[in-house]
Amino acid sequence: MKLRPGQKLHSAVCNAQFVVVRAPATDVDLGCGGAPLVEAGQDAPAGATLDPTLGDAALLGKRYADEELGLELLCSRPGEGALTLDGRALPLKGAKPLPSSD
Repeated sequence: MKLRPGQKLHSAVCNAQFVVVRAPATDVDLGCGGAPLVEAGQDAPAGATLDPTLGDAALLGKRYADEELGLELLCSRPGEGALTLDGRALPLKGAKPLPSSD
């Protein structure tokens, strides 16, 4: 799937929704709960089922990122499914350390 910043995506198997913050230059295979993510306004494919073994559920307001690829997504609605990239769990983006206040 080709992504662009601002694009809205939703899960085919749960209530999770995401907004693309940074998009990679290449096509990626994004999924949630074991099924591919779908663009907002498109119907989910029939027969898709939730796979709870892929990882932790998507959390509201959290950013998920792959720094090597240049991908960052913001969860705008939580869901039971885990966010995946090319079949592996997409990790939460860590907070930037603040400078010391010496």
